[in-house]
Amino acid sequence: MIESIANALHQIYDVEGIVRWGGLVMLTTIIFAETGLLIGFFLPGDLLLVTAGLLASPGQRLMNIGAMAVILPIAAIAGNSCGYYVGKATGPRLFRREDSLLFNKKHLYRAHAFYEKHGGKTLVLARFMPIVRTFVPVVAGMAAMDFATFTLYNVIGGVLWILSMLFLGYFIGDIPWVRQNVEKVILIVIFLSILPGIIEYVRSRGRETEPPL
Repeated sequence: MIESIANALHQIYDVEGIVRWGGLVMLTTIIFAETGLLIGFFLPGDLLLVTAGLLASPGQRLMNIGAMAVILPIAAIAGNSCGYYVGKATGPRLFRREDSLLFNKKHLYRAHAFYEKHGGKTLVLARFMPIVRTFVPVVAGMAAMDFATFTLYNVIGGVLWILSMLFLGYFIGDIPWVRQNVEKVILIVIFLSILPGIIEYVRSRGRETEPPL
């Protein structure tokens, strides 16, 4: 138990260390990779954004909230646009591609199902869903979604996602308890960021165990 807690705290400080060490350049690179490159699905975008907001809060002032609020949405929008063109260029070939360490077709099928269910608004909703947000723009490209429509939803989703995560961290970071318990707050954010994946996993397991009619 103690070892598990120690490991969790180590991971927390690693995330904070990434933001402190890499700064805006590292954040921009990670946001673009998570939303634009298929190998970026494992990157913790939500967690890093909230942590960056915490470190930019008036009580910390270790990051520039204004610069992040301008540059990071651009990185998120550019990343999704890159993913769109990957999907448009590769099309069905991705579904025939073999699984590997950095690519798993089940994520692509999950994103495809999500896109089919929600249509264009998927590009906004998926921004707040780890893993899915990496693959949805690829599926939109495969489906030959009108690029002007894609861009509209892409911009709305990218701006909402980045600013909501950043300013969540920024505003709660000025609360005295939060300033004194940054690691606990980040742990809560970790849990919330993976909660959709946990819920989906439990639901999928439930569907698998349902007896046939």
